[in-house]
Amino acid sequence: MPVIELTAQLIPQLTSLNARQTQYCDASHPGLVVEARAGTQNSTYYVRYKKPSDKKTAYKKLGRTTDISLTEARRMAKAFQGEVARGSDPRGEEKTKQTVLTFTAFFTKHYLPYVTPRKRSWKRDEELFRLRIQRVFGDKQLDQISRQQIQAFHTALLEEGLAPATCDHHIKLLKHAFNLAIDWDLLKEKNPATRIPLFNVDNRVNHVLDQPALRRLLAVLDSHPCKMAAAAAKISLHTGCRLNECLTARWADIDLDNKLWHISGEVAKGKRAKVLPLSDSALEVLKSLSSRGTHEFVIVSRTGKRMTTLTKAWTKIRNLAALPHYRYHDLRHQFATHLSRAGRSTAEIQRLLSHRSPVTTDRYIGLQSSDLFVASNSASAMVKAAMPVMANEETSMPVAIESEMTKTDERAAAVAPTTA
Repeated sequence: MPVIELTAQLIPQLTSLNARQTQYCDASHPGLVVEARAGTQNSTYYVRYKKPSDKKTAYKKLGRTTDISLTEARRMAKAFQGEVARGSDPRGEEKTKQTVLTFTAFFTKHYLPYVTPRKRSWKRDEELFRLRIQRVFGDKQLDQISRQQIQAFHTALLEEGLAPATCDHHIKLLKHAFNLAIDWDLLKEKNPATRIPLFNVDNRVNHVLDQPALRRLLAVLDSHPCKMAAAAAKISLHTGCRLNECLTARWADIDLDNKLWHISGEVAKGKRAKVLPLSDSALEVLKSLSSRGTHEFVIVSRTGKRMTTLTKAWTKIRNLAALPHYRYHDLRHQFATHLSRAGRSTAEIQRLLSHRSPVTTDRYIGLQSSDLFVASNSASAMVKAAMPVMANEETSMPVAIESEMTKTDERAAAVAPTTA
């Protein structure tokens, strides 16, 4: 490699000195190299150094001679050589950084393949990523995403009009994804989604129908043309089952003779198999279905295939019953409320709803104003029972209490101030 005294005037002429690619080392600054290619107008500055890890010669590109001056190239080379002298390998670190995945690559190639067979709600994760997360963080490398950026994203979602709980779901997904990236050694940094304060808004809604509203709903279910959708609603109302449990129910799972419904762990929430007792009303609904003995599934469409959704049918049903805000899941709440009003214990209701904790069961047991008035009046009745029956009725007072009250009156009279 020729060693020459580089000057600003000489550098443009280097491409014509040889008929091939040639590197020239700067005599004034050892390590600074100019690579000149014959037939081109541009040369390139490099800095040559020994890698601290294995002492092998490596090159770091500084830039084209037309983009930076010789003085600037010498300054950059000196700074780079200083970092190497302190034991770092900037070029190696840069290559390592280039291998860090973008969030899109990580999510599609690593996260989704992992959670798909393990998480029932993986489609919801994919939706959150595709609709909002990807446009903000998709092109960023995992180690380029900061806690401040995630916090700003969280706030922006709320300003966009999303419900606070939905905003929190995005942060929970990001936190889970980054934890997996760290576990798999795809990210060396700390999880940037930790310590992001969630909104944690209590969005629990418990729509419990009074008797007139319940009668309207039942009347609509009895007359609705979509018999299967109406039957599904009645089954949930009489058993407290979830929508997915009802739509995936097979006749092979239902024992009409012993009044039992076996729900497998593949369907049940929490992947825990359970057995539901079938009330007389639930049995009546099941025995009336045309799918009995002719189809595999209990709730089927007009084509004979399993129904996968009741969204449109349920919207029509609740509107006809003048209950526009009544959700299908509220039928499960209604079942729990009826059990509570019938005097069934929390333990019994918890077992029928397959809840792990009685705290969850308490959410489903609705108390209306009328219930609270009855409870309040029961306490007042006890107080009233201790009062005299008649205002002019003479009541006997225990001697000890009467004597103590007399002493108190005498002490009060002794310390009372005298008046003129």
